[in-house]
Amino acid sequence: MPVPITALPMALPLADCAVRAGFPSPAEDFSGKRLDISTMLVEHPQATYFLRVAGPSMQEFGIADGDLIVVDRAIQARHGHIVVAIVDSEFTVKYLYQAGGVVRLKAGNPTYPDIIPKGEQTLEIWGVVTSCIKRFSR
Repeated sequence: MPVPITALPMALPLADCAVRAGFPSPAEDFSGKRLDISTMLVEHPQATYFLRVAGPSMQEFGIADGDLIVVDRAIQARHGHIVVAIVDSEFTVKYLYQAGGVVRLKAGNPTYPDIIPKGEQTLEIWGVVTSCIKRFSR
């Protein structure tokens, strides 16, 4: 079940230098301002939720099993968004394809089929995924 995000700020230190992903650079001054991560991740606090991803169907979009996604229900979903949808009463996260009167939910893994709503099947776009939070070690 979705967990609402609280509006409590938590400011953490932000180093005043970039971390190179190529060749190392000399150490620089690490003093910097404080950053409240929620200001980067949450635009609409009353409509934003965390959801834990289960399964590998979105791995090609950078969303893996166990990741935490940030979902904003105040954003109007459109073609190209990654969304959380409810299909026949079950939550799923997929890429929204919406063009030429066709709506389908595409997985980010070729072993999973697209979801194309049929006749009596119910489909509700519940919210738009705005961020993915990964945890590499504990």
